[in-house]
Amino acid sequence: MGNYSVMIIYLVVIVAMFYFMAIRPQRKEAKQKEEMLASMAIGDYCVTSSGFYGQIIDITSDMVILEFGNKNCRIPMVKSAIASIEKAGATVNGLSDADKVSEKINK
Repeated sequence: MGNYSVMIIYLVVIVAMFYFMAIRPQRKEAKQKEEMLASMAIGDYCVTSSGFYGQIIDITSDMVILEFGNKNCRIPMVKSAIASIEKAGATVNGLSDADKVSEKINK
């Protein structure tokens, strides 16, 4: 009887470790991404999962239209392709979003 109880304890410990090291962090990350996508608005800047940096000009239920570089490059994308969002009007090191975009384009 003693060997079975030790095996059950090891099994419970392994399952608990798997939960806290794999399942829980993935759920937390998915929840953060869902909140980020729910908070995006027209005019925000975003980076796509493929590395493109653009401005959101339209949002539908599952799609966004991003404007890249100049006014002629508008591409529809699924929301899940957005990796990060920078809110419009935010400044970093004294540069606004528009300054950062023009600086990146002019390089």
